[in-house]
Amino acid sequence: MFETSPTDLVRDARHLRLETLVRLRWLAVAGQGAAVAGAHLGLGLPLPFGWCFLVIAASSWLNLTLRIRYPASHRLSDDAAVLLLAFDIIQLAALLFLTGGLQNPFALLFLAPVLISATALPPARTLALGLLAVGLATLLALVYRPLPWFAGETLELPFLYVSGVWTAILLGTAFTGVYAWRVAEEARQLAQALAATELVLAREQHLSQLDGLAAAAAHELGTPLATITVVAKELDRQLGPAASPSVAEDLALLRDQVERCRGILAKLTSLDADQGGFIETISLSHLVEELVAPQRALGIVLDVTTKGDGPEPACRRNPGVMFGLGNIVDNAVDFAESCVSIEARWSADRVALEIRDDGPGFATEVLLRVGEPYVSTRSAARAGSDGGTGLGLGLFIAKTLIERSGAQLNLANAVDPSTGAVVRIVWPRHVFEREAKGRRNPGTGGAAPLTQGRDAPI
Repeated sequence: MFETSPTDLVRDARHLRLETLVRLRWLAVAGQGAAVAGAHLGLGLPLPFGWCFLVIAASSWLNLTLRIRYPASHRLSDDAAVLLLAFDIIQLAALLFLTGGLQNPFALLFLAPVLISATALPPARTLALGLLAVGLATLLALVYRPLPWFAGETLELPFLYVSGVWTAILLGTAFTGVYAWRVAEEARQLAQALAATELVLAREQHLSQLDGLAAAAAHELGTPLATITVVAKELDRQLGPAASPSVAEDLALLRDQVERCRGILAKLTSLDADQGGFIETISLSHLVEELVAPQRALGIVLDVTTKGDGPEPACRRNPGVMFGLGNIVDNAVDFAESCVSIEARWSADRVALEIRDDGPGFATEVLLRVGEPYVSTRSAARAGSDGGTGLGLGLFIAKTLIERSGAQLNLANAVDPSTGAVVRIVWPRHVFEREAKGRRNPGTGGAAPLTQGRDAPI
């Protein structure tokens, strides 16, 4: 449902640099000029010298125009690269027409533009250039000026030989094109795999660096939480029945939130423990209820929907996934204006959760990078109102933990006229249910605690 292409990691690497084609064309201009000058001035062969140099000058003029118009670092689009390579094929065909057609041994150079295209352009465009080269070679086998030769002698190669040259160009274009494309594609796939691996390793390194901070935080927060609990109980005892309803309600809320913090720290310190037993198997609807239960007293409407085809899926309670999902729900409640909707769906092959809020949504300028560490989506005004600037670590940790379980996580904004953020999480059903069969997820040990996901500080 939510596909991401790994080729996006190196999308620009495939595009040819203009400087590359300009330098290759200068090399071709130098070689063509030397060949024409050597044949006419050195060997005295009667070829149309002026016309030949006019064709060569057209390549020089194009190079100068491109050099003036674009910077050396400019990368060509696929269409622009095809047009420039097509010009090179046509220019070579014009030069061969003036100097003997396929009887000229330099007809082999038809392969060069096709080879360049095969290494850098999609197969469809390489096929188009190959057909252009073969079509012009076919035309040159039939229509051309006589091959320049020494005065008083005539050299006319048999048509069977010319047909052999045409066949060599045809097969050479096909073979070298396919071979070069295959080698270049394998190199690109390797580069994409390395880029994806580096990205995953970078995320894992960030997460590992937070593990020590999480353990220290869990240790240090124990004492102040105990102090807050004692003070809250003492205030409740001192005020007793004389306390106003609002003060009593605030004290009760304070005690509830302290207990919640202590529960989070207790879970954090036991993430590596083996938690076996049937009680650790939980259905999808119960999982959602565990996520929303702590949020029901915060004044935000929580609209929960569960539906699907066939029996309801169940999974083994995974602390890392529970932290990640809980973080996203906390984040939605924090940013919502009045309502958060959570929809759980399942089918024969997929299990999906969709979490929506009616808040401002993700900022446009950071939506493409949200979920990376140290990328915050909280506005300056909102950051100032709640006392934190936000580092974007919470959602980064949640995203990493959830994706470790085999899920795909997609972040987006609601489509107009609706507002708010939309988080979609999709598991293959067999991956979601494998935890219920006793196969523990190896990626949940030592997970860091999660804070407000969209950008809250840790």
